[in-house]
Amino acid sequence: MPSPARWPRRVVISAAFTLTLLATAVPADAHPYGYPQTVAIAPDAARPDVVHLTWKPGAVDELTVLGVHLGLLPQDRVLLDGAVDARDTDATILASSAPFADYLLKQMTVSSDGQACAGVVGKASDSGVDVDYTCPGPVGVARIEIRMLTDLDPAYRTVATGPKGKRQVYGTDAYSHDWVLGDAPPQAAADGGTGHGQNTLRRAAMAVGPLLLVAAVGSLLRRQVRRRQPTRVRPSS
Repeated sequence: MPSPARWPRRVVISAAFTLTLLATAVPADAHPYGYPQTVAIAPDAARPDVVHLTWKPGAVDELTVLGVHLGLLPQDRVLLDGAVDARDTDATILASSAPFADYLLKQMTVSSDGQACAGVVGKASDSGVDVDYTCPGPVGVARIEIRMLTDLDPAYRTVATGPKGKRQVYGTDAYSHDWVLGDAPPQAAADGGTGHGQNTLRRAAMAVGPLLLVAAVGSLLRRQVRRRQPTRVRPSS
């Protein structure tokens, strides 16, 4: 058996990726209700036109199911009762395959100022799989869409973490979110690029609206009561 020092670098990286996945794995029965998959979002400090995404599954059995879905693993690795025959080599097989890279680029997209950013899948490490997106220009607000594994089961969710610890949960009800990553226009920065400012105004209007309605109805009723009060005729002296 060759010593670890002679192993190819890709094998060492893939092995570390696999060991990390096994450390966080749930029982081998793939479903979207265990540990959530995650995506770390970060701008590039030296290149303002680049956005980094790092995807990590919640469990190694999710990689097995995805490998079967992409045709990289045999169908019998997912049993009829839903149990998954997950193996240590599954992460290595996916990490070195073109279909997996294509899947990442399809299910995770980045755009800036309405223009798509070109993605390149990098290495797999103990942190997950890195994907770098180069945009047409410096990125202020990036629209990031994530649909990882939702084509396998719509109940899958992805917890994304961005600059300053900001978080967003992606799912079938929220595939897209705007992230402030650089110098953004005041309105975009204030609203987070998702219309939160308008939503706040709507909520305020909805809260104040019923009060105004009650006040108007009360005023109308008081007028009607005054009109219905009988006129008292004073006796003549």
